[in-house]
Order: sequence, then C-alpha cells, then structure tokens
Amino acid sequence: MARSATRTGIAAVAVLTAFATSGCTKVRDHKGYVVDSTLIGTVQPGVDNRDSVAKTLGRPSFAGQFDDKIWYYVSRETRTFAFASPKPTAQTVLAVYFDAAGNVAKVERSGLEKVASISPDGDKTPTLGRDRGFFSELFGNIGRVGSVSQGGATTDNPN
Repeated sequence: MARSATRTGIAAVAVLTAFATSGCTKVRDHKGYVVDSTLIGTVQPGVDNRDSVAKTLGRPSFAGQFDDKIWYYVSRETRTFAFASPKPTAQTVLAVYFDAAGNVAKVERSGLEKVASISPDGDKTPTLGRDRGFFSELFGNIGRVGSVSQGGATTDNPN
C-alpha cells in the first residue's frame, strides 16, 4: 500500500510540474506578408509597373503615408518565451518605389537592422524644470496671484 501511495505521489508531482512548466514554452509567430524570394526577385525596375507588381506580389501591406508612390511589403517573425514580450527573430521589408508614370523605379529590401528597441524611462515622462512635490503643486500658487513680480495689479498704479 505504501508503494502505491509513493507512486501516486510521484505521478502527481510529475503531472503538476508538467502543467506548471507548460506556460514556459517558446511561441513562434509570423505576421504580415508571406515572403517568397523567387517572386520578390522577379520585380525589376524599368520593367514592371503597378499592375504587374500587384499581380506578382499581391496587395501591399501598406502604401506611403504622404503619397502612394511607395508600396511596402512587411513580414516579421517573432519568438515569445513564457509571458515575456515578443522578440523579433526575422524581418523583411520590401519597398517598391514607383515613378510618376506608375513604373517601378527602385526596389529596396531591408531586415532586422531597421528594428528599433524602445525602452521607456519608468512610469513617468522626464521633463525639464523644477521637481515639485505633491503639496508644492497643490499650494504653490498661494501668495503669487496678483503679486507685483508676476505682473499683477498694484494699489500704487491707478491704471
């Protein structure tokens, strides 16, 4: 009887350990355009136009913000461990530039070198100026409103 209780206890610990560590798995994810190097290599400046690029690569992920002469195809692969923030492992940004006639003028391809890491500075935005406390902010204007040094009215000047 003691052996079966020991086996049951070991099995329970193993199941609990497996359940507890199941959240610590690596999750791989792909977002955006599905890159096909063969198709990307067929887009040629001076040969293709908007219609041929749309037929070859499909609709772009997005177009240029201020003019539609640039089409972007964005693809990103990320890896997440447990509950951490996703980290990019691979990225491809294909920018197709068009001239005024709608023909391909230039094709640029970039990768992870364009990824920027942003690190916020705590929970407050740093600002220039005095560092005032709560009570200083609350009662700081007492005695300042209408004073001479702040441009308020005085009793000596009738205007």
